[in-house]
Amino acid sequence: MREQVEKVIAAIRPAIQADHGDIALIDVDEGSGLVTVELQGACVTCPASTQTLKLGIERIMKDRVEGVTEVVEINALGMAESPVQL
Repeated sequence: MREQVEKVIAAIRPAIQADHGDIALIDVDEGSGLVTVELQGACVTCPASTQTLKLGIERIMKDRVEGVTEVVEINALGMAESPVQL
């Protein structure tokens, strides 16, 4: 599963980088399907980053990688946080 997640991140990274941001894979929990990422660069201060995470990254990840249940972002303190779902 981790290899598939890495491939999806590699595919979506150019679009994120085009807006001066980036994404790093932190962890893949194959048991729960939880994928933890870190948004970087302009994504850190962007007010739309939660929407990008949930409506973009998570949706694509669920569509392309069987078993992914949720994508969460690790905050600056190193703690995983699950944004409010829209």
